[in-house]
Amino acid sequence: MPLYRKLPHRGFNQAAFRVEPLIVNVGDFARLDPSVVDITAEVLAVAGLIRHDGNFLKVLGDGEVTRAFNVTAVKFSESAKAKIEKAGGKAVIAQ
Repeated sequence: MPLYRKLPHRGFNQAAFRVEPLIVNVGDFARLDPSVVDITAEVLAVAGLIRHDGNFLKVLGDGEVTRAFNVTAVKFSESAKAKIEKAGGKAVIAQ
């Protein structure tokens, strides 16, 4: 048997360092309390729309926005950003 098959194979992968985004759609904002204007990961976690208030929130554009929100997230899809701004809100990119 060749030596390379006898020796253990070790390698490196990014599984330990991967950061999974917390994903929320703009249509889910309709389930929030009407008094909420500023939306962050902490607000969404308290409302039960995401599991925990992580630091990598991504907003996708599925659904409709009926009122103005100030949304702070790390990433926005183009359609989500357009829908938020069309409703009169702001899409703020957090660091």
